[in-house]
Amino acid sequence: MLANRFISPLDQLIVGVDKALRVVGGVASSSRLNPAAHAVDCELDERESRHSAGLMRVNHVGEVCAQALYDSQARHAMSPEMRKQFEEAGREEEDHLAWTAQRLSELGSQPSVLNPLWYAGAYAMGTVAAKLGDANSLGFVVETERQVEAHLNSHLDLLPVQDAKSRAIVEQMRVDEIAHGAAAQALGAAEMPVPVKLAMKAFAKVMTTTAYYV
Repeated sequence: MLANRFISPLDQLIVGVDKALRVVGGVASSSRLNPAAHAVDCELDERESRHSAGLMRVNHVGEVCAQALYDSQARHAMSPEMRKQFEEAGREEEDHLAWTAQRLSELGSQPSVLNPLWYAGAYAMGTVAAKLGDANSLGFVVETERQVEAHLNSHLDLLPVQDAKSRAIVEQMRVDEIAHGAAAQALGAAEMPVPVKLAMKAFAKVMTTTAYYV
């Protein structure tokens, strides 16, 4: 009976704020085993460790944004089927959030201090995409995941070869992002206009460049 209970707008707001605070505060749980669990933890020198931490901080920020995007898109989805799709993808992305946070801690570093800003910006973008209809919202997911896949491929080239733990996490993230994009495409995603794609790339460039350092 509880599952069918009407949730008031105020309740939804409280739940949303609580989730946002947990995400930007670095509180995340994983439903799957961390892919780095069985990777050999090789020694990194100070420069390599700092570089890996910068890249993993960028990836963590990406997952903060993913939580904001999927939460906003689920909240404003036009159909129950779309809402379910976004919620399921968001749960998998929370695994990524937890894995990257754990790796940052192991590297003696911390998440971006600008996470509240990244979350707010991504939430606004997800809301706008959702308001344009499910096909456009799905198209936004497809383009996002396409750009994220390229970004993760570059990190596999940039991470120190011996940093097997970080590389294992990034590789599993890459596999999951490809699957999310394919699922959105199969559900009838619309192609994003070129100006939108360029704007998304510009936002991502600012985010990744800044998050590497702070």
